[in-house]
Amino acid sequence: MKLGRLLRLLVVASLGILMPLADFARDAGETTAPAKHTTSAKAPTPAALFEPIVAWRNAVLAGDKAALAAFYSTAPPADTKAPEGESRDPNQEPEYWSALKARGLSSFEVKILEIRRPQPDVVQLVLRFALTFHTSTGEVPYVDGASQAWVKQGSDWRIAATQRGDVAPKTARRLPEPSTPNPNLYADPKEAEPAIQSALAAAAKDRKRVILVFGGNWCYDCHVLDATFHSKAIAPLVNANYHVVHVNIGDYDQNLDLADKYQVALKKGVPCLAVLDPDGKLVFSQQNGEFESTTRIGPDDVTHFLEQWKPKR
Repeated sequence: MKLGRLLRLLVVASLGILMPLADFARDAGETTAPAKHTTSAKAPTPAALFEPIVAWRNAVLAGDKAALAAFYSTAPPADTKAPEGESRDPNQEPEYWSALKARGLSSFEVKILEIRRPQPDVVQLVLRFALTFHTSTGEVPYVDGASQAWVKQGSDWRIAATQRGDVAPKTARRLPEPSTPNPNLYADPKEAEPAIQSALAAAAKDRKRVILVFGGNWCYDCHVLDATFHSKAIAPLVNANYHVVHVNIGDYDQNLDLADKYQVALKKGVPCLAVLDPDGKLVFSQQNGEFESTTRIGPDDVTHFLEQWKPKR
């Protein structure tokens, strides 16, 4: 996912340095508290997890640009990665989010998928948004996602870095989301080549094919796709026809030789998939970011892909 880079470089404004998100992932067992924002009395609310996100959400729903601007760091300026490009203009995000009200935004719910507190004055959030827009044809649901790095500046929390995707219409059927993202889904990048060779050897024996899933532990859509592969409806199709290997691309700086070899278009986002025959021959590779946003595909799309490229027996 383009969004799925998920603030691989976390801006820690209070320290004036860039800290790789991978450093935090190694301590995920101690610093990570995944949670879903639901109406269940037992489920933690965004306020319980991190109160400033509720005030930010309210400002978005109100279309209050001034209130939103107060949430973004200006010294140093907030770092933004968005589909329209990268920016260090602290006004870009307030303008984007406040403009949704004029487009008909009528409801805006925030789900915290993951929260990390690597330091007392740093909080990192992985978010999913459920939006509703009032249109001439009625209420239309949309989805979006983002990751935000908040830092404590004095007594206030401000967003030092953010990365988001496009607001997209909600599909009728969504892919299942993992209850808890696996911080070890992608092994050390150095293990990719041996894992591929092992999978090819197994495929030669059972006449299956090998799926390479390029991505990283920071990519939430990669976790969603993995949960889909293990879901009750789709796991039998995967298990009967494929060996799956997760290829860790680090911060888009690892295993690029494998990406070139198997002709996957990483620049279109991850997860990005390639399918191999047991002899290692490339059967298919994704070129257009087909799975880079799991908010835009459903189980039928994944099933079609698996059926299309399963071995011909």
